[in-house]
Amino acid sequence: MRLKSSDFENNGYIPSRFTCDGEDVSPPLLWEDVPDDAEGFALSVTDPDAPSGEFIHWLVYNIPKGTRSFERGRLPEGLKQVENDFRKRDYGGPCPPSGTHRYIFTLYALDTGQLKDITRRNFFDMVEKHTVAKARLMGLYSRR
Repeated sequence: MRLKSSDFENNGYIPSRFTCDGEDVSPPLLWEDVPDDAEGFALSVTDPDAPSGEFIHWLVYNIPKGTRSFERGRLPEGLKQVENDFRKRDYGGPCPPSGTHRYIFTLYALDTGQLKDITRRNFFDMVEKHTVAKARLMGLYSRR
């Protein structure tokens, strides 16, 4: 499985429009080569370089199995989002306090289409229990 964005390359710099320095909208994402046994998807965006430890920017689940992309700044209907470390249930773009940080977009192909009672605390454990494949896209960002 592969995860891509039309607006930045893997290991490349994330354009400022997707960050706190710009519009702070989610980038377009596309995934392909999905395993046949995938019944749904989940997505996380984290910053492993945050001073306080891994910072959660976005958690999305119950993505239908037929979905293969997210448009810039928009999600398909019916998806669930979990509160991130900005304390909001939506995308929170890169906003590092200093230096260049890595932002890891991870798409999980799941053996179920519906997860229940998901919170920020249990998201990764619940998702990992149902993961059949995963794909990563890493972007970099540093503030002006």
